Amino acid sequence: MVVITGPTASGKTSLAAELAYRIGGEIISADSRQVYRRMNLGTGKDYDDYIVEGVAVPYHLVDIVDVGYKYNLFEFQRDFIRVYNDLKNRDVYPVVCGGSGMYIDSIVSGYKLVEVPPDQELRKELEKKSMGELTEILASYKPLHNTTDIDTKKRVIRAIEIEHFTRENYAVSTNMPQLKSLIVGVKFDRDERRRRITERLKKRMELGMVDEVKRLLDSGIDPETLIYYGLEYKYITMYLTGAMSYEEMMHDLEIAIHQFAKRQMTWFRGMERKGTRIHWLDGKSPMKEKLSVVMKLLQAQND
Repeated sequence: MVVITGPTASGKTSLAAELAYRIGGEIISADSRQVYRRMNLGTGKDYDDYIVEGVAVPYHLVDIVDVGYKYNLFEFQRDFIRVYNDLKNRDVYPVVCGGSGMYIDSIVSGYKLVEVPPDQELRKELEKKSMGELTEILASYKPLHNTTDIDTKKRVIRAIEIEHFTRENYAVSTNMPQLKSLIVGVKFDRDERRRRITERLKKRMELGMVDEVKRLLDSGIDPETLIYYGLEYKYITMYLTGAMSYEEMMHDLEIAIHQFAKRQMTWFRGMERKGTRIHWLDGKSPMKEKLSVVMKLLQAQND
């Protein structure tokens, strides 16, 4: 398979679609938030990018669960394997596209993951505790490198639940196949990446991203659930619930997205340090040139 990745606003979706169109492939999304229905502008679902020369390139693992559900890495691996096997059975080339580094790493490195069921009794006990107490409990299980685990009470409780389960149980793990992967990354220099992120954020705000979040709240999705999804949903929800002004929301959200893109690049560099080869393309190069490089890399790999 071929993997097209890179930080947010790098143009990876359009490249993946162009490539899939030319090699008779279909796209498997590796994005942790685009799985959710009705979360469109905030997750950057650029549906138009899947149209190449008037043809709709098929894509998978987008819009597959309802808002409010907590989709996880285990489920992604499970769903990925199902789609991958279906494409192989139909002799269709898999083109993975996404910027969720852990999702990408889990399939190219073959993570063995365990499914952790909800523990309602444990959750009831943990709900009584403060965030400080919960953070201490989680820290007793593992070093707190991943600060997203302690963003909200729901997140830290789930993190404790996972750690508790894996210590107390032996469970069946995912059976990831060993895959031969060509990994291609699209990136820009820091200043250009920041410019593109800012421009994209303004465009999505103009297209109605605040209204999208308001509709979700009005439909009964509770604010803490939307905050759980982070970035756009976190800050716009805080604005709509009166926790910050519009100006504060825009300022803090823009900074958060820049920081997110930086973390994405840090993750990719970590993959490279562990031995994963990523062929980086200059995002400023014309589409035709980027496609030519990828096609040559594919040919070399197949030879």
